[in-house]
Formats: sequence, C-alpha cells, structure tokens
Amino acid sequence: MAEAFLSTLLANRGVPAEVASAGLLSGGASLPDETRDALSRHGIKGFDLGSFRSTQLTDGQISEADLVLGLAREHVREMIVRVPGSWDRTFTLKELVRRGGTVGPVRRDESLAQWLARVSVGRTRGDLLGASNDDDVIDPGGGLPSGFDLTATEIRGLCGALARLLWP
Repeated sequence: MAEAFLSTLLANRGVPAEVASAGLLSGGASLPDETRDALSRHGIKGFDLGSFRSTQLTDGQISEADLVLGLAREHVREMIVRVPGSWDRTFTLKELVRRGGTVGPVRRDESLAQWLARVSVGRTRGDLLGASNDDDVIDPGGGLPSGFDLTATEIRGLCGALARLLWP
C-alpha cells in the first residue's frame, strides 16, 4: 500500500523519486484481494495492482537506499540489525512523519541526509523496542475487509504528510 500511495503522490507532484517496496517474508506473492480493493477505493489507478508481486528485502537494497521506511518497529529493527550503517536513514513511516512534523520540512538548502540528521536528534535505538501505536501501522492481514480500508486511509495520510515534508 505504501509503495502505491507514495509512488502515485510523487508522480502527481512531478517528483523524480524511485519508490520500491520489499518485505521480510519470501517474495513472489500477489496482492491480497482486500489490499487491491482498498487501494482501488482510495483512487490508486496508475499503479499496476494486477501485476504486483512481493519482493523479499535484500541487504543491498537497504544499503543503497537514500531512505528506508518500515511500517512497524520490528521491520526497522530487522533492517538495522542486517545493515547497521542504515540507522540514520531507516525509520517507521509514522516515526518519520511525526519527527519531521516537529522539525519542519526539508529546507531549500538542505539535503535529505541533513534533514534526516535534524529529524534524528534525540533518537535512540531504544526507541524501537516493543510495539507502539505511535510508530506502527496496524497490519490488517487476516482481518475484516474494513481493516484494510482503515490501514489504507492511515498509510495514504502518512504518505501525503511525508511528501509535503520532503518536497514542500
């Protein structure tokens, strides 16, 4: 969902950014019908939902990315354990939007790395312990279709906020 929303938002804004999603589980799975339906109801049209297949995250993807986002603390913990040097650019989506809202958007003379450094002031690895409604997007898997819509609404809002912070 996050890849579809963020890719669509950035394309609509004319931002030349590459957005890719990958997970911790084995790749190759198609989108669950509930996810596809929720994205369609939220207006995702240009993203090819029918041919989407999940991808298993690699250490190389973590190492090469300018920004790495997870939807839960457990995802971020796993990525940082696998590639310790990714700490300064790996966040949950909710954490980055919350922290970014506190420090404000990227400044005109500021690189992404500089903004992430400002966002990270006071951040510790201990902040990622456990689960938290402040940082984790609820995974609707195995739940009712309405749960997928709630998750889609949350992710859509977070991706919109992130786009406004990074490309004001």
